[in-house]
Amino acid sequence: MIFTTALLNPLFQPPSMSIAITSTNVVGSQSYHRRKRHSFCHQYRCVNVNTENVFFRSKSGRRDRVSLYHRIRVYSESKMEDKEIRKYSPLLEGPLLSENHVLTDELKTIPDIWRSSAERFGDRVALVDPHHDPPTNMTYKQVEQEILDFSEGLRVIGIKPCEKLALFADNSCRWLVADQGIMATGAINVVRGSRSSVEELLHIYNHSESVALAVDNPELYHRIAEGFISKATVRFVILLWGEKSSLVSNMMEGIPAYSYKEIIDMGHEHRAVLVDSHDAREKYVYEPIKSDEVAALIYTSGTTGNPKGVMLTHSNLLHQVHNLWDIVPAAPGDRFLSMLPPWHAYERACEYFILSLGIEQVYTTVKNLKDDLRHYQPQFMISVPLVFQTLYSGIQKQISTSSTIRKLVAVSFLRISMVYMEFKNIHEGKYLSRDQKQPSYIAAMLDWLYARVIAAILFPLHLLAKKVIYSKIHSSIGLSKAGISGGGSLPLHVDKFFEAIGTKIQVGYGLTESSPVVAARRPDCNVLGSVGHPIRHTEIKVVHDETGEDLPPGSKGIVKARGPQIMQGYYKNPIATKQALDEDGWLNTGDIGWISPSYSIGRSRHSGGIIVLEGRAKDTIVLSTGENVEPEQLEEAAMRSSLVQQIVVIGQDQRRLGAIIVPNKEEILLAAKSSDSGVAELSKEQMVGLLSAELRKWTSDCSFQIGPILVIEEPFTIDSGLMTATMKIRRNRVAELYKEQIDDLYK
Repeated sequence: MIFTTALLNPLFQPPSMSIAITSTNVVGSQSYHRRKRHSFCHQYRCVNVNTENVFFRSKSGRRDRVSLYHRIRVYSESKMEDKEIRKYSPLLEGPLLSENHVLTDELKTIPDIWRSSAERFGDRVALVDPHHDPPTNMTYKQVEQEILDFSEGLRVIGIKPCEKLALFADNSCRWLVADQGIMATGAINVVRGSRSSVEELLHIYNHSESVALAVDNPELYHRIAEGFISKATVRFVILLWGEKSSLVSNMMEGIPAYSYKEIIDMGHEHRAVLVDSHDAREKYVYEPIKSDEVAALIYTSGTTGNPKGVMLTHSNLLHQVHNLWDIVPAAPGDRFLSMLPPWHAYERACEYFILSLGIEQVYTTVKNLKDDLRHYQPQFMISVPLVFQTLYSGIQKQISTSSTIRKLVAVSFLRISMVYMEFKNIHEGKYLSRDQKQPSYIAAMLDWLYARVIAAILFPLHLLAKKVIYSKIHSSIGLSKAGISGGGSLPLHVDKFFEAIGTKIQVGYGLTESSPVVAARRPDCNVLGSVGHPIRHTEIKVVHDETGEDLPPGSKGIVKARGPQIMQGYYKNPIATKQALDEDGWLNTGDIGWISPSYSIGRSRHSGGIIVLEGRAKDTIVLSTGENVEPEQLEEAAMRSSLVQQIVVIGQDQRRLGAIIVPNKEEILLAAKSSDSGVAELSKEQMVGLLSAELRKWTSDCSFQIGPILVIEEPFTIDSGLMTATMKIRRNRVAELYKEQIDDLYK
């Protein structure tokens, strides 16, 4: 109600002023107000009004000063404190909780996606999770209801808006429901995978000030329980998969544990009460979640130290949802294969994006990838370079083990197709160049004409190869529209191979700090060797690594990015935030690269403004001679050898480069046999000799060569902490682990 001076004296006409209060105020309830208003007005006469005080004169003539505004405010606030603040996603929950809600199609928060998608794609299959127990298929309507139930269940057990809840789990349909259920309450989720070390999970939990924990399964619960019970404060634990009865009861004694189903059931029951009871809804003060509020804390991979908590808002992530369609023009009914860790910004943003379009997402694992590609025949797969390298190696192995004639035919056709695609790209103006000087018109025309003639000659052979050989590859891997590679550099030979066989591989680029995508190759401008143009509403520039001066196109320097997707900052780390973000909002990516100059004619006429990366500034090796070496080029070249499984180029402060190599044991043995060496007699020295010869062969075109080699038996893995979840080798940790052997190598 609105309480004004007219209630005190109808004859008095003060300046326009009103005091807004709830239906229960200083005068009392509405019924009390109706009974007492007459005597109240009769006894006192208003003589002065301002925003702070109301003055009255009683019958006895005594002048009283009554702080009415103050009394109303204090009393109203005390009544408000009796109510619980309930934050909600405007589109997802607004119609359920507010009778006066105005329906809008505009997404304000990430959880709003699920109401929008449920209305448009209701009974269409959204999630297929065949490798968990139980296997699960969910429609878009079911996903929306499950998220609503989970979020309500969290409220029932005590999660408050803006609190942090740690979600330590791997990719699955229940991960998505938990992730979105947390966000829908206005809480902030803190995510990590189950394969991280206990120390890392504990650091993330405590640093983020999380209050509770959702874990993937009983195995993870038992692995981390002892450390968490002694070094962290945990309000409750939620188990996403597995039976709660399998938990060892005394491991987290006194800390409630809930199964996924219990949370869903509690939430479903309480939602029914809210829908049916006006009084139940009146117990809350409703506040819509704002777009600029933090949605998630995603901790970096920690390749160069302790992981930092990246604060991403709803608007950061919604930028990706609204603008990735230019890169991935998916349509309702398309199928995506999902295998990356969803706590990584790359997979996470892509999941939100594709599920806003009515896509079917199928969850797979590294173990099941090959079979699932063949069985589900996805139109798209979003993954990291190592996965595409693995597919490439598998195809090459099939070719190499075929009969001599089949092998000869396949290799010949592949070479023809690669040459055809190269001249086709030149003809279409999709060729990279750093030269800032544009070619002459005559030279450009001759180049164009020559490329067109060669491409025309080779085209029939390329078509024959597609029918005879490449069609069989396509039937085994699907990807009829595109594979999307991100999270690292895609080797050029892998890039060229998939282009030759007609499987489109698009490369994206970004960081956790940019939600993550800032640039990507578009389907109609898929220029090999690049990461494409900036996506919409995004600016990218290259600056000098020492002076910070903006550099012209074609000049190599540090890449910086600016746009709506850039993070709010690092959680509780203003120093790191200031180092990464300048006052104008530019994010220092730490990557070395250049921007392709623009041309109106010539082989690069459609490649202007494309970004090309050449390594990480922190990975640069500085030799004692003062020369700077980007190790990625050498590593990429070395990985073309079938004998090399993994490699890390080393040599900081040394006179020459070296390498730590994990050999491919099967291929090493085959190479030893073919060189007339008995397998049983293969020594470490012989292995080093074979690998050295391979490195000389494959890196001969590189500016630097690799000298001494350290051969190790155990591969770098995520479980050992030597690889990130996106399968990038943690160079610093590898160097620390093998420091003594490296020192001996250079003696």
